[in-house]
Amino acid sequence: MERPRLIASDVDGTLLSNATHLSDRTVDVVGRAVDDGVPVVLVSGRPPRWIPQVAEQAGLTGYAVCANGAILYDIGSDRVLDVHGLLDPVLLNDVADALDRAIPGCRLAAERIGTHAIDRDMKNFVIETEYHNPWGDGEGTVVPRAEVLGHAAVKLLVSHSKMTSDAMAEAARSVLDGTVDVTFSSAGGLIELAAHGITKATGLAEVAQRLRADADGTIAFGDMPNDIEMLRWAGHGVAMANAHPVVLEAADEVTAPHSEDGVAQVLERWF
Repeated sequence: MERPRLIASDVDGTLLSNATHLSDRTVDVVGRAVDDGVPVVLVSGRPPRWIPQVAEQAGLTGYAVCANGAILYDIGSDRVLDVHGLLDPVLLNDVADALDRAIPGCRLAAERIGTHAIDRDMKNFVIETEYHNPWGDGEGTVVPRAEVLGHAAVKLLVSHSKMTSDAMAEAARSVLDGTVDVTFSSAGGLIELAAHGITKATGLAEVAQRLRADADGTIAFGDMPNDIEMLRWAGHGVAMANAHPVVLEAADEVTAPHSEDGVAQVLERWF
């Protein structure tokens, strides 16, 4: 690949060298790329409220694609610029009924969004009792299931503490019949449901259009199944060595694991 004109990276398991921090090596090469006029876009399953802590470390103030493509967020101004594919309460309830049949004992959570990363007049993340978070961050307002499903959401999360994400995704797809898209960014018993056709690729394509860039000039990095569409959309898709097997198969290149600065190792070819 020639020198990229747009750089897109997943966050967890990709850009971060551990659970919370970027290495100095990664920060340095990201800074050099930005100084050379090449935009670096964070493309994550994370909601906007989880983006500033990463962006500040990386020195980024531009766009972030959040919630697997459902939200376009301006980091510097703390503004939600665009929201795609809201799941309405009727659909959420239908999906929940199907999930109860396919994954008995599952627990649900919903991600909501307003105009900023955190909206004081909105419960951004609501969970039902016994919702299992594989990251163990303790986040979420506990509410009855009816309230989880009672308002439009950008993402429905489904957890089960005794199943793998792979097994959950297979079971969910068998009953949802394409009404929503099923993916996951953690192997630990959590899947993420979004409106059909909304992916990291659609979100990144919107950013590219705003920046007058194109797919051919874009390099993208990722490690989990929610990154596959983005890696295939980009002119050069790079999987981390620690990536899920289906991501390794989808990538144009495999770099070192995130713990060994795999993103930096690739970008240092040009910056």
